Amino acid sequence: MTTLIIGGGLSGLALADMLETAGQDYIVLEARNRFGGRIMTEHHGAGYFDMGPAWFWPGQPRIAALIQRLGLERFEQFAEGTLTFEDERGNVERGRGFASMQGSWRLKGGLAALTQTLADRLPDARKRLNAQVVSLEKTASGIVATLTNGDTVRAEQVVLALPPRVGAEIKFTPALPDETISSMKSIATWMAGQAKAVAVYDTPFWREDGLSGDATSRTGPMVEVHDASPADGGPYALFGFIGVPPQGRADEQVLRQHLLAQLGRLFGPQAAGPTKLYVKDWAFDPQTATPADQAPLYAHPTYGLSRAMVGLWDDTLYFGGTEVAPQFGGYIEGALEAAENVLALLKVNEMSSHNGN
Repeated sequence: MTTLIIGGGLSGLALADMLETAGQDYIVLEARNRFGGRIMTEHHGAGYFDMGPAWFWPGQPRIAALIQRLGLERFEQFAEGTLTFEDERGNVERGRGFASMQGSWRLKGGLAALTQTLADRLPDARKRLNAQVVSLEKTASGIVATLTNGDTVRAEQVVLALPPRVGAEIKFTPALPDETISSMKSIATWMAGQAKAVAVYDTPFWREDGLSGDATSRTGPMVEVHDASPADGGPYALFGFIGVPPQGRADEQVLRQHLLAQLGRLFGPQAAGPTKLYVKDWAFDPQTATPADQAPLYAHPTYGLSRAMVGLWDDTLYFGGTEVAPQFGGYIEGALEAAENVLALLKVNEMSSHNGN
């Protein structure tokens, strides 16, 4: 029995790794030209900078176990030094606020080291990039997935390991119940409305000035800033969440000018001249966000799997992204939780298939 996994982010890759270990038949299709989904790490020199998720926390057992199993290494978020605060008028104060990410963990090499290691463990014949699914049809002999280039992939069961809103854009034949599509569209995609900036420097001058790199701002465009430097050595970096709504940041050149000006206000003139400034706007990434995701989230959504999204197509269509994880939905840990949960639901062969047993 072949399982088609649509989405090569952490959920899809973790599920594929579980099926590979169990000797099951599967294929992973990823629409992007890279694996990882919302996990995306930029590299500059020896530095690595996460433009999507960057942190995980104590009390999240799945990610801790996976990192250990893959032989990767974590390190604690840098938070030593004085905090910085910028008020509504652009006045900067020191020592006000709190280090909101203190005690969190980051991964050496960036979180893409995790997804790339998982992807590299999968045989080439079982994974495919640049493979966007536009339609799924359930037939008497199984499920047929059609890609943008007209190619087809056949399987007996399908897992949508991607944001439910993105999944709702696939054409389903026979059509899914209205209640199911409505439920899929109602689930806010975690991080989809966000934009992030990383400014890279040759020296950690803010640390030398006794600053932690943590800052909060009521002026913007960044509302929250943290030290994003590698575990050891440089280049060094400051990372910021951009608080301007998507419609107000569509002109990236203007946004970059405001980012540099703000860095200069917060950390001094040296901060206004980074060697590299990365900006990633997830709200305009079609593999992550839909227009509905441009509405800002003011709190962590309540995630999980609604009843309308269970038992579809005679139990051959499943959901496996972080948004359907009931405990850690939206987090890295939630992606692994969702993969575990869907594995328990899948119909798997008792005998190993692709190993020839």
